[in-house]
Amino acid sequence: MTKKLEKPLARQRALVTGGSSGIGAAIAKALAAAGAKVLVNYAGGKDRAEAVVAEIADDDGEAMAVRADISDEQQVRSMFETMLAAWDGIDILVNNSGLQRDAALVDMTVDDWDTVMGVNLRGQFLCTREAAREFLRQGINPKVSSAAGKILCISSVHDVIPWAGHVNYAASKGGVSLFMKSAAQELAPSRIRVNAISPGAIRTPINREVWEDPAGEADLLTLIPYGRIGEPSDIGKAAVWLASDQSDYVTGATLYVDGGMTLYPEFADNG
Repeated sequence: MTKKLEKPLARQRALVTGGSSGIGAAIAKALAAAGAKVLVNYAGGKDRAEAVVAEIADDDGEAMAVRADISDEQQVRSMFETMLAAWDGIDILVNNSGLQRDAALVDMTVDDWDTVMGVNLRGQFLCTREAAREFLRQGINPKVSSAAGKILCISSVHDVIPWAGHVNYAASKGGVSLFMKSAAQELAPSRIRVNAISPGAIRTPINREVWEDPAGEADLLTLIPYGRIGEPSDIGKAAVWLASDQSDYVTGATLYVDGGMTLYPEFADNG
């Protein structure tokens, strides 16, 4: 009889911020399908978060939904306390929460700037700090993983592609890039791996107006050499790999899952 292969994230515990919809929901479901227990964080949309938890349960997984504004230090601490009380630890953190407050530079308000930075950058710092503290306390359990912990920072192709009209968003994602690399450098000696995934155009509710309009979709596809818009599941698959021991020698890296958007497609015909 063939021995059943163990799921790559069996016995692991994961926290996914912004896990109630879009990319976050896809990552949460992919991690659960790979064997992890998953805390689905949400700031709003309790029903959506509970629907993700229910879908995971229907697939014989284990998950729970916890509300927390990740830009708030005390709420982040409380969320981690809830997870540790329930599951006695954490093995994987996915910093997925992100938002946009778009405006021309000359019209952008301080609130537009601070709100985006608060979630997209401050939130990643707060969650990473709490996870790293717990990873250091736990140490390595070789029966679970080769690493003491894994942190994934969800960024964007706009960590390298400038984006007029979105200076706050692009600045926050550029900040995520060096935050991730600096954290990876600092934590590597403790066998804590920190990496990033930078999605390109993904078919999520945030850009529905573009991909539901044939003309808008056609324009978008001119920026994607691979010829299709990405699906949230594309990011989920990448997250499972980066969270597993299959990528144990990978830290401080950014995986661009973008269909080639960062390949400067406008230069494909000699510019």
